[in-house]
Amino acid sequence: MHFVEVAVQNVRGFSAQGRFALKPGYLVLKPPTSDVSPLAGLALALFYADGRGGDASFSASSEKPGKAAFTFVGQDAQTYRLLRELGGSGTLHRQTAPGQPPELVSQDSAEIGQFLRAQAGLPSRTTLEQVYCLMPGHLPSRRPRLRTSRPDLKRPSVTSGSALASNQAVTPAEDIPAAEAKVRELEKEMVRSREVDELQFKLDGLNSQLFETERKLNSTEGLKVAVRDAEAAWNAAPTPETLGLPADIATRVERYPKARARRDDALNRLAAEREQEAQSIPAQVESLKENRQFWAGLGGGTLLLVLGIVLGSVLDSAWRYLVLLDIPAFGWAAMLALRYVDDLSRTTDVGRKEGMFAAREKKILEEFDAESAPVRKALKVLELEDPADIPGVFERKGLLEQKVQELRDQLSAMEASPEFLSASEQREDIKRQIEEVSGQIGKIGTYVRDVRDVEREISRTKESIALAKAPPAAAFGPGGGPGFPAEPLEDPSPVLMAQAADLLSTDIPTVQGQLKDRCLQYLTALTDRRYQSIEWDNDGRGYVFSQGRHTPVGELMPKDLDLYYLALRLTVVEKASARVKYPFLLEHPFLGVEEVKLQLLGRMLKHLGTLTQVVHVTGHPGFAQLSDSTVNL
Repeated sequence: MHFVEVAVQNVRGFSAQGRFALKPGYLVLKPPTSDVSPLAGLALALFYADGRGGDASFSASSEKPGKAAFTFVGQDAQTYRLLRELGGSGTLHRQTAPGQPPELVSQDSAEIGQFLRAQAGLPSRTTLEQVYCLMPGHLPSRRPRLRTSRPDLKRPSVTSGSALASNQAVTPAEDIPAAEAKVRELEKEMVRSREVDELQFKLDGLNSQLFETERKLNSTEGLKVAVRDAEAAWNAAPTPETLGLPADIATRVERYPKARARRDDALNRLAAEREQEAQSIPAQVESLKENRQFWAGLGGGTLLLVLGIVLGSVLDSAWRYLVLLDIPAFGWAAMLALRYVDDLSRTTDVGRKEGMFAAREKKILEEFDAESAPVRKALKVLELEDPADIPGVFERKGLLEQKVQELRDQLSAMEASPEFLSASEQREDIKRQIEEVSGQIGKIGTYVRDVRDVEREISRTKESIALAKAPPAAAFGPGGGPGFPAEPLEDPSPVLMAQAADLLSTDIPTVQGQLKDRCLQYLTALTDRRYQSIEWDNDGRGYVFSQGRHTPVGELMPKDLDLYYLALRLTVVEKASARVKYPFLLEHPFLGVEEVKLQLLGRMLKHLGTLTQVVHVTGHPGFAQLSDSTVNL
């Protein structure tokens, strides 16, 4: 999970209006003024809205409502946009496809919270606040000390490090009856707070069950997508009907080679006849006037005819038979004349026969074109070159239909499995229980503080009453200050150990072994190697070894305890990021930390930026120089 964009309007600590793109890595967000922009608090208020309008406190002006929106990528790789009008309603949208308008998921605060936990993979509020948000009030030195020296004052349980209580010294109560009445009211509030805490714990458990149930039910989503894709491919696959082709196109493709062979054979025969006819036609017909043989036969026949007549009348009558010799001569001449006429007629018939040949060729081509037109159209439409590829294109639809049916059968089998049916029934029951628990929380009424905050205030109020009732000699020491010695600060280790165990899905002893070496590296670097080792007991309380003795973490000097806390927080985030990634939000948490340590902390945050998104709100220029990118708020 990581943030993609933050958009604000009339939100304190930000520009009057703006949209700020957030990239992966280590980012530094520069506030527009010296005041720190409450990015982490705003994220907690938006993602875990209770519907009672508590987020209105983030508005910069009461004259018009503020608006804030977070765009982020969830654990399911989907992009979401959460938009809220501060103090009012909100909406959650999901980006379904690039370029498409976002899909509305819900407008109900409770339903949005359930969806973010179950579908988008958002952690519980406690986890995000105590592990992935770091603010100045989280540092142990800025929390109130826990008094245990008086037997009538019970020490609150060490379970949380997220309460932002003031660190003012306890003073004697001025009005004891009013203070005692306040204690009674606080005890009533504590009862309600514990009830809400228990209900919230139950609600977190139900949300976890719902998430697991949704995960089982969503296990078919990949197969459903595959079915939809296969159906889309099947519907988009071409058929002869959709392309305007005859239904028997496959048969025509099979006949196409034979039709082409018949065409080629007919054209070859026509070409042979053409060539034979061209060879039988003389290249040039000699004119009859220029044919000497014709004129010789004609002249010889005429001469013999004249001689036969003349000689037959003058001389003996036997010369008359000479006339008969003119018959062969005239016959030769006639034969030459007939051959001339025949050659002349054949040369004049060339154009007519060529027209006949052209007509036959046209008919052959037209018959082939008519028969092969669907095949050629299919080649053009399918953008193919070989007709043999056409049947394979249409066979693909049948294969896709078979694949669709197989995927549908698999989906039906998964949805009919006992595990899936059981998860479907459990989901409705879990949702009903979530609605009941949410209704019980809503019936409690006004805003309820955290149990640890109420316990601390009760403790401080009781102590102020005790100081007011105590004799002056007992109430104050010789130096004029309170007689009770300063108590140890709260050890933040148990809370972080419990959260780390939840994030890493293991027990506390195991998680201690996973964190020990890395936490020691961070601590020795931040404390100039003043501490040589770290140990934790079975309850998660920490001890450090320095100058030959083990010291409880709560008894360290405030500045060293803060450095230990930072080392442990960075270690938990680093180890957890290898399993699940959440953005690490920091609101200028290093107040009071020595300047020489800030550059080292910046390098540590830059390293964390290689594992998960680190968003650091600070105006310190040193962090901006080390960051991967900066954003001006």
